[in-house]
This record gives sequence, structure tokens and C-alpha cells, in this order.
Amino acid sequence: MLHTYHAYISGMLSRVIEVNEKVLPLVIDETARRVREDRLIYVYGPGGHANIASQEAFFRAGGLMNIAAILDEGTMLSSGALRSMAMERTPGYGRVVIDNSGLGEGDLILVVNSYGMNSAVIDSTMRAKELGATVVGVSSRQHAETIGPDHPARHPSKQNLHDLADLFLDSLVPVGDAVMSFEGDVPPAGAVSTFANAFLMNAIQMLTIERVLKEGGRPAVWTSGNAPGGDEANAKLVDRFKGRIRYL
Repeated sequence: MLHTYHAYISGMLSRVIEVNEKVLPLVIDETARRVREDRLIYVYGPGGHANIASQEAFFRAGGLMNIAAILDEGTMLSSGALRSMAMERTPGYGRVVIDNSGLGEGDLILVVNSYGMNSAVIDSTMRAKELGATVVGVSSRQHAETIGPDHPARHPSKQNLHDLADLFLDSLVPVGDAVMSFEGDVPPAGAVSTFANAFLMNAIQMLTIERVLKEGGRPAVWTSGNAPGGDEANAKLVDRFKGRIRYL
């Protein structure tokens, strides 16, 4: 079973590269421009485990210092798992989060969610666009299109993230997330969404760094504080972002 699970994840990540091959350069156009202009790149993962994506992209060894994660406690599991699910299904909540984030005209935000249909995802995307920001959606098109319009997790408008976002990256997360089945009356195990989301978050940053360097720029990148010289390297750059990134 362990080998089968590994094979599934490896194959899925290969398919993620293939499916997003054409749109990824367009996403990097947007991220690289913000880095060149010394602007922030916001990341919001509205949903229990989707929040892991925003944390993966933020303050990470090898990550861009420009990343500003929106770490709203409302949908985090640390505030209560059942509460998290209730909040991500609450219409209007995502709009409040965006209004409290500092996002504005010309900004870029990555909205990451495995299913791309809950109220927090749709409301945050709609509000970001109303404010004049560019939205890159990251979720599973298959999941959003497979789940019926009357599912309780859906936004009242019945819309999907992939239809609303300016650019969309497909994580290919299957319906139900877990991919390993058992005999008998036992639900599947082995979720895969975190692998896909983390892969895309790191891919976006690596490709952005590569692009900026090719264009003659010098991106600000975090060094691990647990590596020799890490604290010293970060100290040379961090003042550019203190006071601008809320959770830094």
C-alpha cells in the first residue's frame, strides 16, 4: 500500500506539471513583476488544510520574502476543526478577511483550496477582484465540477474558483482527496491535496526566482535560520519587509 500511495503521488505531480504547462509562465509573469517592483504577493488558503499552502509559501527556507500569507484564524484548525469547516462555509466571511488583509489595486493574490467551491474561497476571490487585484486560483477543477450545485459546502452563487480566477492552476485533487481504498465499510485514506498544493507553491517561487535572475534582478529569498550563516543572510534583507507583512 505504501508503494502504491507513493506511485499515485508521484504520478499526480507529474500530471500537475503537464496540465499547467501553458498557464504557469503566465503566473510567473505576474509574480516576477511584483518581485521586480518590490511588491507583496499575497497567499490565502481558505479552508482547514488549505491553510497549509499559505503557511508553506511563507517565511520558508528558499522562499520569496515578498510572500505575505493571510493567516486568518477563522478557518484554521488551531481554532477548532468543526469551527473551521463552519466558517469556510459562511457566506460573506471571505470578504471580511480580504478587507482586513491590506490587499488593493494592482496587487496579486494566490487563492489556494483543494475544492474551489466553498463560500470563503468564492467570496475572497470576488472581493479581491472588486478591489482591483489579480487572482491566481489553485484548486481541483475536477472536484469543483463533480460536486453538485446543492452541496452544503458550496457558495450560494454555485460558482467555482476556476471560473472566477484571472489565472488558474489545477491541482488535480480527486473527489474526496483520499486515494487509498480498503475492503469493507471503511472510508479511503491517504489524502493527496497537501502534496499538490505545496508542490505548486514551491514551484511558483522557484520559477519566479529563476525569471527575476534571468532578467537581471536580485530576488530576496529566505535562508534557513538553522543553517550556518542563515540569520546573518536574512538580517541583510528582512528590514525591507518588516511592517509591510503583517505576520512577519
